Amino acid sequence: MMVLSMERWVGKVAVVTGASSGIGAAIAEQLVEKGLKKGKFYPVTTDVSKEEDILRAFAWVKENLGPVHILVNNAGIGKTEHLHDGNIEDWKSIFKINVLGLCIVTREAIKDMKANNIDGHIIHINSILGHQVDPGLSVYPASKFAVTALAETLRLELNSLKSKIKITSISPGLVDTEIIPPHMKTEHFYKEGNVIGPGEVADGVVYVLSTPPHVQIQELTIRPIFDFFVKTV
Repeated sequence: MMVLSMERWVGKVAVVTGASSGIGAAIAEQLVEKGLKKGKFYPVTTDVSKEEDILRAFAWVKENLGPVHILVNNAGIGKTEHLHDGNIEDWKSIFKINVLGLCIVTREAIKDMKANNIDGHIIHINSILGHQVDPGLSVYPASKFAVTALAETLRLELNSLKSKIKITSISPGLVDTEIIPPHMKTEHFYKEGNVIGPGEVADGVVYVLSTPPHVQIQELTIRPIFDFFVKTV
């Protein structure tokens, strides 16, 4: 029987991007409650679309907190528009944060883990839309499909290096956060079973982190019982 425990992470450092609100804030709160870095939250203002900001943030973590054991790539943006008349600057912003920023943050975390011989854990907060598309969301699903591919590519790279660093992609369905456009938040949106909360995604993060070192949850899907993104024929 698999024993779930967060004990080995107590007092260790977790980096969570996009932790100021929504899913990221819920994840940071739960990790603090579980004793990460002696149960304290350290906010570091960072623009994950800028490599220099990311490098500066990791330098601060290294100097003030110590080596990284856990990375949760949660920062992400989306926009409700169409491909046939979309805006190139919006497209660039989405890919800079959802894809390139994620890659840079991941690179820096793994570099730190390897330098300190740490069998850490990388978690990408992906999306149901990283596995199926939905019209009206422009390049957002494409950016999340990229996250799916990046998680698997990284897993294979780490395997080839005989590394024990784990990688998990967590794909939530519709979550009640600020990324959801106001026009979608109707009475129907909030009916029981249509939407999940940020805390339930955070529960998923704690679950995958609680697995024994030899167990890797490669992909975890968390969706409401009546999923908005399920298409009926």
